[in-house]
Amino acid sequence: MRQGALSFKEKVAYGMGDAGCNMIWGTITLFLSYFYTDVFGLAPALVGVMLLSIRVVDAVSDPIMGAIADRTQSRWGRFRPYLLWISLPFALFSILMFSTPDWSYSNKVIYAFVTYFLMSLTYTAINIPYCSLGGVITADPQERVSCQSYRFFMVGIATLILSSSLLPMAQWFGGADKARGYQMSIAVMAFIALVMFLFCFSSVKERIQPAVPTKHALKSDLKDVWKNDQWVRILLLTFCNVCPGFIRMAATMYYVTWVMEKSTSFASLFISLGVIGMMIGSALAKPLTDKFCKLKVFFWTNIILTLFSCGFYFLDPHMTVLILVAYFLLNILHQLPSPLHWSLMADVDDYGEWKTGKRSTGISFSGNLFFLKCGLAVAGAMVGFLLSIYGYQAGAASQTPHALNGIVLLFTVIPGVGYLMTAGVVRLLKVDRELMKTIQADLEIRRRNFSELNKGSELKGYPGEKQGETERPAFASKEPKHE
Repeated sequence: MRQGALSFKEKVAYGMGDAGCNMIWGTITLFLSYFYTDVFGLAPALVGVMLLSIRVVDAVSDPIMGAIADRTQSRWGRFRPYLLWISLPFALFSILMFSTPDWSYSNKVIYAFVTYFLMSLTYTAINIPYCSLGGVITADPQERVSCQSYRFFMVGIATLILSSSLLPMAQWFGGADKARGYQMSIAVMAFIALVMFLFCFSSVKERIQPAVPTKHALKSDLKDVWKNDQWVRILLLTFCNVCPGFIRMAATMYYVTWVMEKSTSFASLFISLGVIGMMIGSALAKPLTDKFCKLKVFFWTNIILTLFSCGFYFLDPHMTVLILVAYFLLNILHQLPSPLHWSLMADVDDYGEWKTGKRSTGISFSGNLFFLKCGLAVAGAMVGFLLSIYGYQAGAASQTPHALNGIVLLFTVIPGVGYLMTAGVVRLLKVDRELMKTIQADLEIRRRNFSELNKGSELKGYPGEKQGETERPAFASKEPKHE
């Protein structure tokens, strides 16, 4: 096995971590808006306000969690232990979020805000360390793509389980009582997620340590990470990349129910078919990036997605077979850039260490997760606000043509515009294949020099790093000229 290569078991185990997250997060993406409006009983505009308002808290909690993870010292590493410590609270708060108390409307609004906030906080506490873990299990850029492909394939399996079984389970558990049905089915998903987290924790190892350990205050780390111009750009990419998919997913139940006029069982089939397409897209990422630069694959996929998604608007929604085929192909294309996106985050983290001499993996990934959640919030809020503007009436026997057109736009054209914006942001990144080869070679020299310097200090009895006298190693490579 070549240096930096990961075993099949470890790649699957790493993917299990995000599969666990997605047993809950996928439920939020696919069903939360529909649950809040049509089961819990909230107004669509209020759902939009709630999804946006919690992101204000994330602006504080995400970088703090990243800093905590960077400074964590345990026998399991910096990031792994959070998969053990936070998995149970995350599962419990997720069940509470999908529970519907028999209270007054105003009290139910407060309950929804509180439980969504607690779920979001524990999601931050487990997902930032998990995402950071992907940047420290191997330094090989191609293995990172492979690892992320496994990750999103496992996410696809989790989403397939979720999409094919949650609605039938809700019907089986609750019957006419949709609220109980959702609560019990989410409890099953939360238990499966808990098992997945624990398997990931037990089977994945941290291997990459920063050349210079993080010792500075959070303010100093934030200042340093902003010097990484590629990190700032990938934050924008994270936001733009997640919005189109989240908007379409949030609109899916509305599209199937009201535009296609299909049943709940068909909705499960429809969503599951899309998930299978996403799994195929994840698997295609590695062979394509073996042959082409990941930035080029990312860019051209989003250009094709723009055309495909906007073209979907003109399809007759009652031509069921055509819609199913088009939706399947759309999801293959949609998911293909996802492994590339997350491997680029790790590459940008390497770029930051190469440029500044400091590696703040937790801070770096916390920024990406914050922008990802902002994308989810904006997408969810946009769906809520536009449904309200177009006159959508939850629980009505039928919707007006104006409301139906709004749902179709949310499912097709609006995501298409998002794909075009994503393609434009990809053009701002410069961590291509050739630059990453240079960065990896330089960082390997730096880490080796730092290790030898520490050994030399210990042999001579110098206090060295322990007393803060050696803040940076004598690098063998020249300072980078790229700005």
